[in-house]
Amino acid sequence: MDNYALPVQRLIEEFEKLPGIGRKTAQRLAFHVLNLPEEKVRNFANALVEAKAKIISCSICGNLTDTDPCRICSSTKRDHGIICVVQSPRDVVAMERVREYKGVYHVLNGLISPLDGTGPDDINIKSLIKRVAHNKVNEVILATNPNVEGEATAIYISKILKPMGVKTTRIAQGISVGGDLEYADEITLYKSLEGRREI
Repeated sequence: MDNYALPVQRLIEEFEKLPGIGRKTAQRLAFHVLNLPEEKVRNFANALVEAKAKIISCSICGNLTDTDPCRICSSTKRDHGIICVVQSPRDVVAMERVREYKGVYHVLNGLISPLDGTGPDDINIKSLIKRVAHNKVNEVILATNPNVEGEATAIYISKILKPMGVKTTRIAQGISVGGDLEYADEITLYKSLEGRREI
């Protein structure tokens, strides 16, 4: 066990609880914070408390926001007839970086994963079905990750939406820009061929 003063040990343990942070990184972060001026530490602590207190889930799409509905759902410049379904708020940020998508979003806040005990009722699917049923939705784009859970979730949602007559699409998947064919796995190559388009 490290021979740290108790407050330092506690700080390290709290940093260690963050995803992707191991013991060594937690120690570095703790000592970095301890070396900051007190005002900067207070600002950091206040930012954490303020974010936790003021950030809520949008009542329409489930994205993180400080206003309800969120800025995307309340925007008159967005196409509310197209809904892009994503796993988490981080995916909304990623899609927005492209600056080409002009529709709205629906955040599932998880994926169907029987091994983890997560079923359809544990994620934000029911409100998606209500949105499609009660609004004029032309297309639902399923943009879940191309892994087992993402595919299972996309298939489940598409089966529910099919009888509702809404166009349901899946984002194309395949070789990344700058990638080499020789290093791609079989599923990625298959998806690349399947998602090909005319040029």
